[in-house]
Amino acid sequence: MIDIKVPTVGESISEVSLANWLKKEGDYVNRDEVLCELESEKATFELNAEQAGILHLIAKEGDTLAIGDVVCQIDETAAKPASAATPAPEAPKKEEKAAPAKTETKTEAKPAVAAQSDVKATPVAQAIMAEKQVKPTEVKGSGSLGRIMKQDVLEALSHPGRKGGNEAFTRDEKREKMSNLRRTVSRRLVEAKNSTAMLTTFNEVDMTRIMDIRKQYKDTFKESHGVNLGFMSFFTKACCIALQEWPAVNAYIDGEELVYHHYCDISIAVSAPKGLVVPVIRNAESLSMAEVEAKVGELAKKARENKLTIEEMTGGTFTITNGGVFGSLMSTPIINIPQSAILGMHKIQERPMAINGKVEVRPMMYLALSYDHRIIDGRESVSFLVRVKELLENPELLLFGQDPVKTLLEL
Repeated sequence: MIDIKVPTVGESISEVSLANWLKKEGDYVNRDEVLCELESEKATFELNAEQAGILHLIAKEGDTLAIGDVVCQIDETAAKPASAATPAPEAPKKEEKAAPAKTETKTEAKPAVAAQSDVKATPVAQAIMAEKQVKPTEVKGSGSLGRIMKQDVLEALSHPGRKGGNEAFTRDEKREKMSNLRRTVSRRLVEAKNSTAMLTTFNEVDMTRIMDIRKQYKDTFKESHGVNLGFMSFFTKACCIALQEWPAVNAYIDGEELVYHHYCDISIAVSAPKGLVVPVIRNAESLSMAEVEAKVGELAKKARENKLTIEEMTGGTFTITNGGVFGSLMSTPIINIPQSAILGMHKIQERPMAINGKVEVRPMMYLALSYDHRIIDGRESVSFLVRVKELLENPELLLFGQDPVKTLLEL
């Protein structure tokens, strides 16, 4: 009997939770076959069989396990079941097809009859349900032992979509244990609020130029690079330029020291099935637009499939989060500690704007920069956000951060 234990998944991680079993008790598993999913405070990972054999479960779904705890056992001496080794049967000959078909039809009919006979309803109620094509599961019985009465069926017909008309007034509750990931997110959010002097400054950006560029070049861009041209590459490039001009926004406090970064590791907030995760694009300042888009797509795909590694979510010097994909018009993002700032993107909405003395409808987006006032002053935070706005409204500046004409004239 082989013990399958919780492996070491990171220096700072001492426990994990068992998210779900992919195999059942008594199943025969092959070597390296995935047995279950474990969830740490940073990522979800799979546990594989070390040997082939019969599986014996020890831990249950939802259990919190320490590193080194036994999750299950595999009896490697057990013989492989005959059903697992037997090849798939050949297709029956033509003359043999008719007989088995009749037998299967009779066999399938019996459970249907039994299901009908198990319905607890009065004859009148059954007649009405048959006439109106109402399923017994759609009716809540008020009679003895849940027996469905005539009035219950009439009530269900008068309140379609609600069982017995009482669902709107239910007082049921559901309790479930918080996952390691959700507990970690909760702890870090409270820590960020309590340990930083967080303020938020707002601005808005006219997205006309960027939307025109995407409309004009999106097909050519995809043909050339194999990825879509999205907004995230524009925002990432703009932030990288602004971060290098305002280094305090790209720094963090370590004890009594300030740590400044000469590189931009941009964290991208992604909504995954099990909660918010923040994978990192390393050295984003050195990547092209296509490389940024490819990396964003790769990390987002891994997040949706719960396949992000701890290394891919560790570090980061500045975070970008996009609440606009969910329809948020304006919000105050919370700093992703130990970072000192986070940029919040929002929904693009057409609004009337005064342009050169005339009212024009423009696609506008509110931007929010939350920052730690202990390290970033008001002048730096506002100047950083104004610079990001300038770069986004004039995308040609993203090439090397300067106006081409002014650079030519050395102005």
